[in-house]
Amino acid sequence: MTVQTSPLVTPALQHEIEQFLYAEAALLDERRFDAWLALFTPDVDYRVPAARELDAPDDPQAPRLMHFEDDLTGLRLRVGRLASKAAWTEQPPPMTRRAVTNVRVTPGDDGELEVRSYFLLYHVRRAPAVDLLAGTRRDTLRRAGAGLQIRRRIVWLDQGTIVINPLSVLF
Repeated sequence: MTVQTSPLVTPALQHEIEQFLYAEAALLDERRFDAWLALFTPDVDYRVPAARELDAPDDPQAPRLMHFEDDLTGLRLRVGRLASKAAWTEQPPPMTRRAVTNVRVTPGDDGELEVRSYFLLYHVRRAPAVDLLAGTRRDTLRRAGAGLQIRRRIVWLDQGTIVINPLSVLF
């Protein structure tokens, strides 16, 4: 089997996108939520569907249940709650580690980049209870000056049942 890659995705572009995703993961693990929010475009579409449908079309109008379905305002509200003392699920703040791997890049429309990646999220608030979440992310990245921003993120969790209760992590 031959794996097809786009000639428009240079090793330098692949490296840039991987470094962007690694830096984003570090911001979340370090709880630097304001810096994380700055990585999103003003018109961001951030969704975590409740059902695993990796081969389903990415039609935003398609009806499906969501764990999260946020725009930038919704993400700001979610982050504000996570950073406040009112979020009992964040007291004490959990320790997280995110691993991002299998990054695949495809040039998209209007100069955007379609990026698929796998993630593994380690989450512990009170030992010995440890939560692991794994899944696939589909991102649409857009150039913003010399850097990149996330225009759209869809997170497909591998688990059919989410064991973190309540689900308060960001992907």
